[in-house]
Amino acid sequence: MDKVEATATVRDFDPISGSIPATKVEITVSCRNLLDRDTFSKSDPCKFSAFTMIIFGRTEVIDNTLNPDFVRKYILDYFFEEKQNLRFDVYDIDSKSPDLAKHDFLGQVFCTLGEIVGSPASRLEKPLGGIPGKKCGTIILSAEELGNCRDYATMQFCANKLDKKDFFGKSDPFMVFYRSNEDGTFTICHKTEVVKNTLNPVWEPFSIPVRALCNGDYDRTIKVEVYDWDRDGSHDFIGEFTTSFKELCRGQNQLNVYEVSGDKIDQYHHHLQSSGPLCKNSNVDCCTGARNPSQSTSLHYMNPYQMNAYAMALKAVGEIIQDYDSDKMFPALGFGAKLPPDWRVSHEFPLNGNVDNPYCNGMEGILEAYHQSLKTVQLYGPTNFAPVVNHVARYAAAVQDGSQYFVLLIITDGVISDMAQTKEAIVNAAKLPMSIIIVGVGQAEFDAMVELDGDDVRISSRGKVAERDIVQFVPFRDYMDRTGNHVLSMARLAKDVLAEIPDQLISYMKSRAIKPNPVFPPYIL
Repeated sequence: MDKVEATATVRDFDPISGSIPATKVEITVSCRNLLDRDTFSKSDPCKFSAFTMIIFGRTEVIDNTLNPDFVRKYILDYFFEEKQNLRFDVYDIDSKSPDLAKHDFLGQVFCTLGEIVGSPASRLEKPLGGIPGKKCGTIILSAEELGNCRDYATMQFCANKLDKKDFFGKSDPFMVFYRSNEDGTFTICHKTEVVKNTLNPVWEPFSIPVRALCNGDYDRTIKVEVYDWDRDGSHDFIGEFTTSFKELCRGQNQLNVYEVSGDKIDQYHHHLQSSGPLCKNSNVDCCTGARNPSQSTSLHYMNPYQMNAYAMALKAVGEIIQDYDSDKMFPALGFGAKLPPDWRVSHEFPLNGNVDNPYCNGMEGILEAYHQSLKTVQLYGPTNFAPVVNHVARYAAAVQDGSQYFVLLIITDGVISDMAQTKEAIVNAAKLPMSIIIVGVGQAEFDAMVELDGDDVRISSRGKVAERDIVQFVPFRDYMDRTGNHVLSMARLAKDVLAEIPDQLISYMKSRAIKPNPVFPPYIL
């Protein structure tokens, strides 16, 4: 392979009519065990990307490798409430022609942005396909939400007495920078140029966004590796060191001299010095888009004069079903948010912030907890239903004698991201005394919800069909009164979503041969 390039495509998404993005995410691409299409060398991969089949980005070309780690990133607007289809193509670049048809196709993969973001540690690994009968290797896609830091850093490095790796000459050193990830891995973020035939290189100054180095976290670990460049791509490792942007900001002095530790076999030690970064500040855009509850474009917008769609759906359904609860205490959970203090994403958290006691007093208590939570959490995707379904199922599994029946109300503005897990959770819950109401708010496409509803085709998972139909889904927009009469809208919604609950309750009781308790005779004085 001479050169490898990758391209990516976003399908079926209109960037003009789409929602205001909640955030921007950075996609990093790596490939492993690529197909070798070159006779006398390894492939030179390149990746490629596009919106609605329009190319929006290509990686750099990497020479002579079947395991490329691309430095160039894809910056995408992340629409939590929409399905953003992606396609990544990998090519072996054989000439300078920009026409991809003139280069060797190495494979492709289809996924959604939600798949990447929703994967463990936001790292998705999938096999490349597209060439019948061939194993095309794998692609690794990593996503990280970009912070609001807009600073740039300009820095320069030099080294003294590096290890001699070439038999007939000196080394040809270059540096590779990585930022650390929460799961202990590292993401490549910069490569310097190669300085030929020297053990005392002085690399050219370079500018880099601070968020590429550390995403605005000045204490985040930065790892730097030093290599001796080889034409065949098998670069020799010289050594490495770790630092942070905070340390680099100390400028050119003895505190910014680093010992470059070689591998465990040689244990060579060399020194590398940084001139320190020269930071340039630019304007910071703190807008979090449609998910920001303080903006009128958000479905969570807290208008002081009227309820938002979430609150209306809660009130419409809750005020009716609360009459069938003896103590009017309801557990209220949220999903799809980053929680303080460590800002980890959660798909199952109490709206009132009390893990030990998530119960709220009546509908007013739920609404108060909902509004308060919007002030303390950071809304974040993807949309996962399975955790809250399983949460309620655990309660229902403990009381199967007919004395209690559980109704789970889910209000969502997003396209579901964990469809397979949710279907399995619903199939398992269908054996329990519970029903699920799903109300969709906003203008997203809710085709997947219709499948969960099971009115036409009973939901199944892993070849197992649900024992009962326990899900009722409705899009709130279908019940909005054109004259703006919210009371009428709420009444229509409640009537439809609750219509199936009595039959679902009876079907459970009959399936377990549970009979109603006898009616007590009237008390006579």
